[in-house]
Amino acid sequence: MELQDVNHSARAFAVLIAMLATGAFQSSALAGDEAFLPAAVNSSTVPANGDLNPYGVAFVPAGFPGGGALEPGDVLVSNFNNGANAQGTGTTIVQLRPGGTLAAPGSAVTFFTSPLGGLSTALGALRAGFVLVGNVPTMDGTFATIGQGALQILDRNGNVVETWTDPVFLDGPWDLTLDDHGSWALVFVTNVLNGTVTRLDVAVTSAGLSLLKKTTVATGYQSVPNAAALVLGPTGLAYDEQSDTLYVASTGDNAVYAISQAGHRSSAALRGHRVFAGSQLRGPLALRWAPNGDLLAANGDAVNADPLHPSEIVEFTIWGQFVREYDVDSSQGGAFGIDTVLGWDARYNFAVIDDVTNNLLVVHL
Repeated sequence: MELQDVNHSARAFAVLIAMLATGAFQSSALAGDEAFLPAAVNSSTVPANGDLNPYGVAFVPAGFPGGGALEPGDVLVSNFNNGANAQGTGTTIVQLRPGGTLAAPGSAVTFFTSPLGGLSTALGALRAGFVLVGNVPTMDGTFATIGQGALQILDRNGNVVETWTDPVFLDGPWDLTLDDHGSWALVFVTNVLNGTVTRLDVAVTSAGLSLLKKTTVATGYQSVPNAAALVLGPTGLAYDEQSDTLYVASTGDNAVYAISQAGHRSSAALRGHRVFAGSQLRGPLALRWAPNGDLLAANGDAVNADPLHPSEIVEFTIWGQFVREYDVDSSQGGAFGIDTVLGWDARYNFAVIDDVTNNLLVVHL
């Protein structure tokens, strides 16, 4: 990317942050090519069965095959709670199509109903036509009945192709990120129950995924029960393929760490190098790249809570320099899932969950 493109992305992102912080827009139709303001869609994430507490959010990538329920640019949202708001019992992934027939406010469409409860932030889509979703279930919404969980692989129509379980490598799959190379991929998963990060090396064909290797790439993250959040542990992930560095948002430790050689290491690092632990962090959850190369973390407010800074998305550099922040909601506990698209031609490229209102905001920078 040329320098002028980077500067343009940085300016656009700064404009978006300022507008979100002041509530300058809530929803709009898709803007024309000459429009200045970002296009925005604000929609409910509550499906017909009433599931609440949206956790994960993921864009369907460019190149995703047609002929199914999903199209490139669609946005998927996983629900952690059921309609009675019991944690670890939600079973649905909601599908939204910004700028299309599934984009009207309140138009949450159910893409998948899971046989396993407690769909987590571990949500992503491979361009070969598969969706991956993790779960961390409970029997009654409390930590006393929390279960190990699994990673389910779905086809583009929401059918379960495979279900992976492992008491070590998938011990409470809480979040994930994908390094997608088409015919193969690296799937990095945070395990909230044992405080580790796993790398799954997989082969990908049109028929499904083959699990080739499982590796623990990092250990030592705090994992503790929490009355409000159910459990605190390692959550968000962001992978830099060029430097082979995996960034980890550790909620309980209230810090972001970097694991070197994450795509190739055969032994586990102890947490990795601490990149950012500024006072602006308040229990970081989801972690994604901004189009300008910075990192974005969603503060869940379960650690270091501050009523003057609720439900924030925090932007910082890979060198640990704080850049800016904005509130997703005026109440605490609203910021959870975020996702971005880094390609220059994406129709929409930033999605953020408001867990307080059970809404999703999708915009174009």
